[in-house]
Amino acid sequence: MNGVENEKKGTQAKNHLTPEEVDRILLENGELEQFDELMMYYDSAMVEVRTKLEVLNKEMTLKQRRNPFEYIKSRLKKSTSIYEKLVARDIPFTVENIEKNLNDIAGVRVICAFIDDIYGIRDALARQDDVEILQEKDYIASPKANGYRSLHIILRVPIYMSQEKKLMNVEVQFRTIAMDFWASVEHKMKYKKVIKNAESISEELKYSADMINQLDRRMLQIRDRIAESDEEILEEKQTQTPRTPIMPLRHPYSSD
Repeated sequence: MNGVENEKKGTQAKNHLTPEEVDRILLENGELEQFDELMMYYDSAMVEVRTKLEVLNKEMTLKQRRNPFEYIKSRLKKSTSIYEKLVARDIPFTVENIEKNLNDIAGVRVICAFIDDIYGIRDALARQDDVEILQEKDYIASPKANGYRSLHIILRVPIYMSQEKKLMNVEVQFRTIAMDFWASVEHKMKYKKVIKNAESISEELKYSADMINQLDRRMLQIRDRIAESDEEILEEKQTQTPRTPIMPLRHPYSSD
């Protein structure tokens, strides 16, 4: 093994630390308590965004008679992943740099049934006066080269502590059920693996992603056709004049 490979191996070993080793670095820098406090802020912001989404889900379900999303996932990035990401960017591992340079510490994933629900929820969030959309990447309209589709937005939301208000960033990813299935399976099959015939497999995955996109759009068309049919049936019922039953005539002096 030559010197370059040795150096590369040493760098990779340095980047992949255990949680205890990361804590030790923070402790040596006098920032362990600050780091824990920052993670608490991000966790609180994540809860805030989840609450907003769940309220929107209840309202839209009541008005549209169907829920706009199937379920929500959330996660707080691990200290080891935070460390690795900063080191990979040649950014010193400090609490200040974490908050300044990373937008995906707190992550929420919203899984929807239909594509238009994704944009509907995004627009509803954008209309809230305490929510700011800092960044948006629309991989549905413009998929990644490998076929990946999703809508990514970075939200800034306020959280209220006992003595202060903090503005925190949360990454929200929107996917349909089909998009999430593809992304999850693709990640499990390819993550940190050396793959033979990688180019051929990548082409198959890209083809599968395109098929899933066609399925998403076909299901949206079917849903709209069903909705149109329901409206037409309702209009027909409303325009029909109810028949007044004919009552038998009675003699005015009848004793019946």
